[in-house]
Amino acid sequence: MPTKLLKFKKGYLLLREDRMNHRKRRLSNVPNGPSVKFLVENVHTMEELKMTGNCLKGSRPLLSFDKSFDESPFAKVMKELLSQVFCTPRHHPKSQPFIDHVFTFSLLDHRIWFRNYQIAEETGALVEIGPRFVLNPIKVFEGSFGGAVIYSNPNYVTPSAHRRSLKLAAAGKYKERKEAKANLKHRIAEGPAPSNPLDDIFQTVPPEKAKGKEKLLFRRKR
Repeated sequence: MPTKLLKFKKGYLLLREDRMNHRKRRLSNVPNGPSVKFLVENVHTMEELKMTGNCLKGSRPLLSFDKSFDESPFAKVMKELLSQVFCTPRHHPKSQPFIDHVFTFSLLDHRIWFRNYQIAEETGALVEIGPRFVLNPIKVFEGSFGGAVIYSNPNYVTPSAHRRSLKLAAAGKYKERKEAKANLKHRIAEGPAPSNPLDDIFQTVPPEKAKGKEKLLFRRKR
């Protein structure tokens, strides 16, 4: 199970991949906490996206959070931890003294959506650089990388449970198809439906085929 620990000014970022290639990420404020555990979803690299945006190596990013991060205590904790991890430390020896890109964090569908944009020097417009990823919060712990659980996401569904629900849905559709096929065979075996004598009430003979008294039906009155 590959694991990587990244150190920042006020916290740590732990990346871990399990045997089913599920990427887990932990953000932690050291040494006293709190820390958050995420499931990383929908990762798209810069090489894969091939966006037109670009930024200089070592430049500082602006951090942009939507207003949803100020609407609940849980979201405020997320905002603070993300700020500590992704913000460039002051006077960092490997950082450049200018800003040319923006990290945006959006809280939507109980997940955190990350985007990286270049700030165009001429117009100030935003041009996406990449990468993209989604953080699905699992739990918030009181301590650093552990401790009491102070928040648990009620909307979180484990990948194994999601796969199981997809398999059950596929099995249900397969069962419905088999039952429909069996019912069709049963109806064919029973033969055609009995005829209804009322079906012939409104059937008339064409004039050219009328014979005997049937011709009186088509004779015009003078």
